[in-house]
Amino acid sequence: MSRRGATPQDTTRHGASRQGATRHATAQPKATAHKSAGKGAGAPAATTKASARGTGQRRASQGQWRAWLRHHRAMCGDSAARLLRQPVGSLLTMLAIAIALVLPSALWLTLDSAKLVNAELDASATLTAYLEPGVGEGESGRILEALSAQADIASTRFISADEGMAEFQRSLGLDDALARLEGNPLPAAVVITPVRPDPEAMGQMAERLDAMPGIDEVRLDLAWIERLRQLAELGRRVTLALGVLFGLGVLLVVGNTIRLAVENRRQEIEVVTLVGATHAFVRRPFLYSGAWYGLGGGLLAWGLLTLGGDWLAAPVAALAASYGAAYSLPTLGLAGSTLLLSCSTLLGWLGAWIAVSRHLAGIRPR
Repeated sequence: MSRRGATPQDTTRHGASRQGATRHATAQPKATAHKSAGKGAGAPAATTKASARGTGQRRASQGQWRAWLRHHRAMCGDSAARLLRQPVGSLLTMLAIAIALVLPSALWLTLDSAKLVNAELDASATLTAYLEPGVGEGESGRILEALSAQADIASTRFISADEGMAEFQRSLGLDDALARLEGNPLPAAVVITPVRPDPEAMGQMAERLDAMPGIDEVRLDLAWIERLRQLAELGRRVTLALGVLFGLGVLLVVGNTIRLAVENRRQEIEVVTLVGATHAFVRRPFLYSGAWYGLGGGLLAWGLLTLGGDWLAAPVAALAASYGAAYSLPTLGLAGSTLLLSCSTLLGWLGAWIAVSRHLAGIRPR
């Protein structure tokens, strides 16, 4: 069979096939390059999505924080408004809290002033060493130098016999009677101020000084100082006990008031509990009410203490002046006022928390 020659149609088909193969071969690298580019662009896209999720979470957290603050501000204002809508009852509750706070606060101020008196007594705790009658001026100087050289003696003061007689006359006002004496019966003396005004240490010092040559007798009278210290310690313990008892009284007053408020809003509490409110959400307005009660009671107590101090200041100053002393009643000051208001607010908040937690446990939605 003879082979026929190639027709124009076959040539055309063959050219088209070759062009298609060429396109296919060219398209494969392009597709590969496109896939590679797609994979390379996927990493920044994933990073962008993660960053967007982190930003969204931060915004959600900030939104929750702002909502929490808004609710606290709203509850604080609402609780204050509720107290103002019942001014008489709120004022009586705050006054009861103030009276419970005034007594321990006044005792604390009294003890604070007693500390100042105790410090003055420590400074006035001295020993008096009376020299023998036959000791002359030279021997007196040597004794004074020996006493001043001891490490446990802070200072010494020499009083001659003539100076002692003059001071005795001024203190007793018996100039005419003492002028009739033929001689001066008083010996020279050395007033000694110890470094440590401790009764035991001063007793040991008195025994040691009494054995020194040239010293006839050493006088030490610290019994009254020790009694005052014991009284101060008793006062501190009594103040602490009264503070604890009256603090419990504040808790009871606030707790009873908040208990009545919880009972009055029982249906409202049941409704909000049904829709999913937590105990913290329900407890929040009552806690602010307790804090407002405590703060109001603290302010009233501060006012009563200030007025009482101003009222008693003049008689106390006159009494101290009659004894030749300058004394003024202590005041709370900034630190004391801050402590008083902080304690009263905390007691009010704690009383409210105890009362609300106890009654919320017994409230069940129906």
